[in-house]
Amino acid sequence: MINSYICQNKKTLIVNITIVGTGYVGLVTGTTLAELGNTVYCVDIDAKKVERMKKGIVPIYEPGLEEIFLRNIQAQRLFFTTDLKEALEKSEVIYLALPTPPGEDGSADLSYVISVANQIGDLITDYKVIVNKSTVPVGTAEIVRKTIAAKTDVPFDVVSNPEFLREGFAIDDSMNPARVIVGSESEKAQEIMAKIYQPFTNIGIPIIFMDEKSSELTKYAANSFLAVKITFMNEIANYCEKVGADVDKVRLGMGSDDRIGHRFLFPGIGYGGSCFPKDVKALIRSGKQEGFDFQILEATEEVNQAQKTILISEIEQYFKGDLKGKKIALWGLAFKANTDDMREASSLDNIKILLEKGASITAFDTIAEENARQILGDQISYAKDMYSALEDADCLLIATEWSEFKNPNFELMAEKMKTKAIFDGRNMFALEQVEDKGFFYKSIGRKTLN
Repeated sequence: MINSYICQNKKTLIVNITIVGTGYVGLVTGTTLAELGNTVYCVDIDAKKVERMKKGIVPIYEPGLEEIFLRNIQAQRLFFTTDLKEALEKSEVIYLALPTPPGEDGSADLSYVISVANQIGDLITDYKVIVNKSTVPVGTAEIVRKTIAAKTDVPFDVVSNPEFLREGFAIDDSMNPARVIVGSESEKAQEIMAKIYQPFTNIGIPIIFMDEKSSELTKYAANSFLAVKITFMNEIANYCEKVGADVDKVRLGMGSDDRIGHRFLFPGIGYGGSCFPKDVKALIRSGKQEGFDFQILEATEEVNQAQKTILISEIEQYFKGDLKGKKIALWGLAFKANTDDMREASSLDNIKILLEKGASITAFDTIAEENARQILGDQISYAKDMYSALEDADCLLIATEWSEFKNPNFELMAEKMKTKAIFDGRNMFALEQVEDKGFFYKSIGRKTLN
């Protein structure tokens, strides 16, 4: 939940802020900074998108975002424009929330960041704090600093202030952060950043000040560690199946150790999304540029890619190696629940292979269907609800852990399906839920019910 104390004490902040880029990070950051009482100008080059946002249309799905988005537009704290010059004139602090997609070699593409830095150098007329919110390699703050300095003698500071947002929980993560990381050795910039985040420090949330390089690496290190943790648990789950152990019990035993904790110990068919895959690749590449091999991350990447489609062989085995003409129901398309993000989604890897093997697919995902259609078109069919997807299905594959899948009507499922077989890539059901329902049930790291 959003911290009510912070919301009641917005008057502590009176900073005018520009957000450059209204993608996922930029829009969430801009909206929540406005919710804290700032005046925020969100800049994007997409004029149609800007006009839609001015009309109150949120371009992404994120629980809780629309409410505060509309509230702050109405309160005239949140504005949208294509005019960077006008926004800069009105602002003291400029957040860069720009895409840094992986190049062919896995390294982060900084072209958007550098392009905007050049524009800022041409446009600023008085002191500004340039805050890099994008996930960038170590040394990017210095690149931005040199790029702007080559264009102007106007004083400015560059700050690294990485985001730690979880898709599906981004509003809570923004309003209730565990910590705020600020990379800057400028006292003036530190004071301004402390002013912005004063509502957090008022209630005991720490700001951790450090140099820019350490701040930039903190983001990559945190995401890469979580990717390793997920992947390790998936390996443990796969080993559980070999030796007859139950990963649910192992997970509970491990997580009860406070040195480990329970989070990110849920096995499944791999991680995806816009952060973990990209950041792991970028850190591996950054290491190679310095003559350093991140061997554990290279292994993590390899294992995760295999994990995404680990149930394909189980499905093939169930159907004795022949998937031609098989109708497969797919529950979930997004890379995880509570988002419409299809980037690096495990569903896509499974769909590709299943189609190549001659199967047909009917999928259901209320939130991610529109984005999935843009990627897949009519290669698969789309159901109006979870049960419609099961009509005459030879099996069900679960790829996303949407809460609506947790307690289904198994009797209705049995009526709809041609063959009562479930391949659960997210361990949605306790074994006790399924064992007396007459289904073949294959999950991750647990015994198979037959």
